[in-house]
Amino acid sequence: MAIMRQIAQMGQPVLRAVAARIPDPREPVVQSLIEDMLVTVADANGVGIAAPQVFESLALFIVASNLNPRYPQAPVMEPIAMINPELLWTSDEMIKDWEGCLSIPGLRGLVPRHTRIGVRYLTRTGEVREEEFVDFPARIFQHEFDHVRGVLFIDRIESTLEMVSEKEYLRRMYSHA
Repeated sequence: MAIMRQIAQMGQPVLRAVAARIPDPREPVVQSLIEDMLVTVADANGVGIAAPQVFESLALFIVASNLNPRYPQAPVMEPIAMINPELLWTSDEMIKDWEGCLSIPGLRGLVPRHTRIGVRYLTRTGEVREEEFVDFPARIFQHEFDHVRGVLFIDRIESTLEMVSEKEYLRRMYSHA
C-alpha cells in the first residue's frame, strides 16, 4: 500500500547529491517507491517529483502534469515514472517561465529551459523508451532531471530580481498583472 512520503526541503544534503542509477526497475522496493511518489506528488499538488525529494538518492522521477492550484494552466497527462533518465538532445530555443519546487515552498522563479528535448528512460517494467517533450512537459522533465543530478531550480535563475513569493506569483497569474 502506497504511503505519503515526507518531502526533503532545501538544505537537506540528499537534494545536492548525484543520484545512483537503478539496476533493476522491476524490484519490489522500486515499485513501492514509485507508488509512494505518485501519492506524494498528487497530495502536494505537484507536476513532478524526484526520488531525492523523498530522501531516496536514486535516478527516478515522476512527470505528472495536471491542472492544480499550483499550476492552473498545466496540460493534463498520465503520470510517467522515469528511471535512469537521460537527456539526448535539446532545442536551441529556450524560454524563461515560472517554476516552483515542492522542496522550496513559497518561492517561484523565472527559469530558462529548452522548449524541446529528446529523452531516454526506463519504464517501471524495465522497457527502454525514447520520447520528445515540448513546452511544459519538457520543462518538468528538465526540472526533475536536475534533481537527480543535485541541481535545484534556484541554481538556474539568472537574477534574484526574477524570484517572487508564491503568494505574489499566484496574484500575478490570477490577476494577469
